Amino acid sequence: MPAHPTGAGAVGRRSLLTAGLGAALVPALPGRAAAAAPHRAPGPFGRFGSPAARRDERTLYVHPGGLGDHTTVQAAVTAASGGGWTLVLAPGTYRETVAVSAARTGMTWIGATGDPRDVVVVYANAAGTPRPEGGTHGTTGSATTTVQADGFTAQGVTFANDFRRADLPGDPGTQAVAIKVQGDRSAFFHCRFLGHQDTLYADSLSLGAVARQYFAHCYAEGDVDFVFGRARAVFAHCHFRTLLRTDLAAAPHGFVFAPSTARPNAYGFLAARCRVSSEAPDGFYKLARPWVPGSDPTAWPSLVVRDSVLGPGIDAVAPYADMRDLYPWQEQRFAEYRNTGPGAAVTVPENRPQLPAAEAATVTRAAYLGDWVPRRPRV
Repeated sequence: MPAHPTGAGAVGRRSLLTAGLGAALVPALPGRAAAAAPHRAPGPFGRFGSPAARRDERTLYVHPGGLGDHTTVQAAVTAASGGGWTLVLAPGTYRETVAVSAARTGMTWIGATGDPRDVVVVYANAAGTPRPEGGTHGTTGSATTTVQADGFTAQGVTFANDFRRADLPGDPGTQAVAIKVQGDRSAFFHCRFLGHQDTLYADSLSLGAVARQYFAHCYAEGDVDFVFGRARAVFAHCHFRTLLRTDLAAAPHGFVFAPSTARPNAYGFLAARCRVSSEAPDGFYKLARPWVPGSDPTAWPSLVVRDSVLGPGIDAVAPYADMRDLYPWQEQRFAEYRNTGPGAAVTVPENRPQLPAAEAATVTRAAYLGDWVPRRPRV
């Protein structure tokens, strides 16, 4: 994604991630009481077995201290050739980059405790970070985790990129992806996505491919375009949190969504029964801006936000903005329906396109996902 004006003063999440995994990282996930502690079975893998008591022959156990089959997530992914594998991740911070190739279909990652704060896959590459072989990573190459396989499922895992703008002062390449998802039928349950710019890249393998993706009861935070891409993605009961930027003195600090939906695709992003909160002052964030990338100048970005609570951090007067003058947001497929909260107040109607009730009735999870019904991992 194009860079936003930056400076060296913005603080990343690295200190929190490396200091320990705890409730200070984020508010409680939707649907879970803040004070409730999940029941944990004995052993690092909880109720999911162990190498000595394996659930099945296609389950691998990952433990950073050597109590599993592998000590890194990538080693386990590499060992799981073919389709249908399950990786059970013990509590820990896995500082590595991970790539799930297209051949590893039907892979499932399960955080052993059920609490995504306990299992963190994190690295700190940015678009402008130099590569050892020369050049820089670029936005795609900055991803901590890249998933190209169809049928990928994750539950109870944090995907993070803790790059800090201070690491590349004055460098425009501050895009730093926590996860890039390109496969069809990709599902995430009770996961977290932590970063700043370009946190969650919901994409597809090619311009002509339709990648259906589902995010349920997840948490995502960032500042600039931190949920973006051309996937056909449904966000249900998710919490999006916009961060305070100490390097900027005035609004806007950034944008929650930046879809880049291909023109033939009838559906882009759908956020239903979600909420948006903010660390920043009231009105310092836009809800969305359209991304029409150079690789697809015919893109027709699509976003519907419905039945959601928009906090005061969203600019209610002008919640949308242009990324480029050539592609004004008014000409994109942006709409809202029955949103509430200070950031949803319709003060300038022409700035807040609303779906008619009859049309809203057709904007559903089933319409976006078709014959695919996402299911949580077997536990």
